[in-house]
Amino acid sequence: MSLYRLVRPLAFRLPAETAHGLGKGALKAAGSLDPVRRLVRGAYRYRHPALRVEAFGVEFPTPVGVAAGFDKNGEATHALADLGFGFVEVGTVTPRPQDGNPRPRLFRLPEDRGMINRLGFNGQGVERVRRRFERRGTPDVPVGVNVGKMNDSGAAVAVEDYRTVLEAVYPYPDYFVVNVSCPNTPDEFDETGPDHLRSLLGALSAANDEDKPILVKVGPDDRRSDLADLVEIVEEFDVAGVVATNTTTDRPDLSSPHRAEWGGLSGRPLEEKATETVRTLAGLTDLPIVGVGGVDSAQSAYRKIRAGATLVQLYTGFVYGGPSTPREIASGLVDLLERDGFDSVEEAVGADLDS
Repeated sequence: MSLYRLVRPLAFRLPAETAHGLGKGALKAAGSLDPVRRLVRGAYRYRHPALRVEAFGVEFPTPVGVAAGFDKNGEATHALADLGFGFVEVGTVTPRPQDGNPRPRLFRLPEDRGMINRLGFNGQGVERVRRRFERRGTPDVPVGVNVGKMNDSGAAVAVEDYRTVLEAVYPYPDYFVVNVSCPNTPDEFDETGPDHLRSLLGALSAANDEDKPILVKVGPDDRRSDLADLVEIVEEFDVAGVVATNTTTDRPDLSSPHRAEWGGLSGRPLEEKATETVRTLAGLTDLPIVGVGGVDSAQSAYRKIRAGATLVQLYTGFVYGGPSTPREIASGLVDLLERDGFDSVEEAVGADLDS
């Protein structure tokens, strides 16, 4: 049994957000000490030629990354890379510091291997994130920044919010994600409405001087017709890819005591719905897709890849599985690829689309 399996019951006695803060603090401390970093890399990193992926002009050592929300303020990017993740997404980052929703706002659903969050874009603001990048640099894997708005911003101000974040950290990340699908922020306006989306993507395109990849994150609750409309708009603005999906407001058959809390549901209960959204998008566009939702094993990651995802991300699966999770998923993917006769992840992308 791993050390994390022994420690997890103790951590799970703490409020979820408190435990998350302590865990991220430990990662931050480990990432600041070179001898510890070398030990961690030796113990946890897994690399294999079959796992290398190129997407939207960026090279990824493995397709397994950390989803936005885990490292909102860019405090643990180096430590997460050392653990073996192939890329790290920071954020959601807002123009100014923001408290988010009142606590408690993060709930574990251990019986369901899920979580519910209603954090509401809490974070330290883009200036703190920028200074952190400037001081520490970025790790040796690709880094993305998930950009968002202030919760009280109307449609016009929101466009400026997104552009402010992009411009402030522009030199540092390898790609950006536009988060217009969070279910935990106030409904000031329709963030995925065609007019607003065109205005937003137009503003970001104008600010994107070096043509860095910009992706759009979609929700799992959208109908196929809504996804088709969104694909038409993102292709119009040369968006580089789609992240699918955010959390869901749906409540499937859950067992955990916190199942009735409001907010976005993530983890294993979301897997099937998120994978189906990946499959739908892959049938609508040739853009690279980052599959998120219920990834907690090599098998769940592989299902998303075969459904059309070029890359996958996890957050809740990492909380339950611990620091060995990226290595276990990466090594397991190699076994699955070899079993099915694929020489690389890229060969397996979309393998189930015709079935």
